[in-house]
Amino acid sequence: MSTPEQGGGTDVLDRELEKLLNEEQVEEGDHERFAHYVRKEKILESAVTGKPVRALCGKKWTPGRDPNKFPVCPTCKEIYESLAE
Repeated sequence: MSTPEQGGGTDVLDRELEKLLNEEQVEEGDHERFAHYVRKEKILESAVTGKPVRALCGKKWTPGRDPNKFPVCPTCKEIYESLAE
């Protein structure tokens, strides 16, 4: 049986699991203060699966509130407007 020093065992599995868990982490930040732009199908998918979404500005979170009660994220708005041109 190999040891972690030799690169075997569960060392590789532990790194892969940690990588997957980090990808699913919801980011802290201003997503609580702003409404962000996200593709409609991603919002629906998140509602069904509970998985977080990524906004145009890069924020990652799980939607769950009325976006009409918050101002639009300035970064999302800038990116969206540049795409419309």
